[in-house]
Formats: sequence, structure tokens, C-alpha cells
Amino acid sequence: MENVKEHFEEEAKEFDITILNLIPRYEDMISCMVSVIPFDNSEEFKLLDLGSGTGNITKAVKEKYPHSKISCIDIAENMIQMAQIKLEDYTDIEYYTGDFSEFDFEEKYDVIVSSLALHHIKTDEDKKSFYSKIYSALKEGGVFLNSDVVLGSNEKLNQIYRKKWIDFMLLNLPEEEVREKWLPKQIEEDFPAPLNKHLEWLKETGFRSIDVIWKYYGLVVYCGTKP
Repeated sequence: MENVKEHFEEEAKEFDITILNLIPRYEDMISCMVSVIPFDNSEEFKLLDLGSGTGNITKAVKEKYPHSKISCIDIAENMIQMAQIKLEDYTDIEYYTGDFSEFDFEEKYDVIVSSLALHHIKTDEDKKSFYSKIYSALKEGGVFLNSDVVLGSNEKLNQIYRKKWIDFMLLNLPEEEVREKWLPKQIEEDFPAPLNKHLEWLKETGFRSIDVIWKYYGLVVYCGTKP
């Protein structure tokens, strides 16, 4: 994860602009994920934001669920600092800097969310192991929601997904930047798995009510509940 940490430390100040240039329908994806958190906006609940970045997810959650109690963790200190600035109006948010895959879950949460982060976990075994860690950190009836990059179920779909992603970036960024910066970073730092594998791993871990909430080519929002 050291390469990922270095990358996000460098990109923190430009992250909010960069993400819109790199990720198709990013705002729709986040809005969808936040909208299906199974609480009324008058209720209090505890939420953990894994790979919180500059606080986009946390901000969206606080705007919809003002009584939520949120903990943010990100590997990049600069990201956490940007989040603290963005969320300075909220006094009930906790911040942690570190690798979320090594985070010690001392508390139990009603909701755990993550966005564009878990695909940085390198191996399938480590992904499966981390799902178990998330499961253990949830209260009974707790929900895990993830928005992330996934692979398709065959190589032809993967080629289509990749082309759609590249075409989107080329609408926003110079071709040289796409070819020389973002595509190499994707190869070096990203280790996505097929969506059907993620859903299998959630079921094997013990999650139930597993569902795909939103999907756009290789981007997806999926969830599972701890019974």
C-alpha cells in the first residue's frame, strides 16, 4: 500500500477535481450509496468510512443523516487534513490516519462504508480476509456498503469497461496525461476483482441480503447485512 499512500499524499489538494475527471458518474454513485443507508434521518447511528479521502462520503452522510456519528480512516495524512477542513462545521467526527486493512476495529458500527478503496487490496485472499474483519466490526443487523471498481465476468466485458473508462477520461484530460499518468497508476496500484467474486466472498463471510444497488460498466455499489 506504500505506493497508494504516496500517490494520495501527492493528490490530496486536487482530489475533488481529479475524481470527477477520472470516475464516470461519481456523484451518482455516491448519492446512491448514501441514499440506501437503512436509517431515518432523525436517527443516531455509528458509521465507519474506510478510505475516507477528502471526506466526500462523510459529508454526504452528515447532510442526509445529521445525527450520525462517523469515524474516518485514510492512509494519507494529507487526505485526512483536507477532510477536516471540508468537515470543519461538524464536531462529532473522529479521524484516523493509517492503512485501513491494518486498522484495529475496537468498536462496533451500525454501518461501514467504503468508496474506491478496497480495490487497492492486492490479493483475493486479503480481500476475503478483510471482509471478515468488516463483518466482525458490525453490530447485528449492521450494513456494509461499498462503491468500487470491479472486473467483469469475462475478458470481453473487461475490454469494454476499460475502453469506456479511457473514453471518459479523454473527455476531461489531455491524452498524454491519461496515457502516461493514469493508466500506469491503474496498473501499478489497482487490483480489482470480478463483481461475482465479491458477492460470493460476502456470502461466504456470513453476510445476507446481499445486493447490487447501482452499476455502470466497471463501477458498482453493492451491500450486505450482518444477520
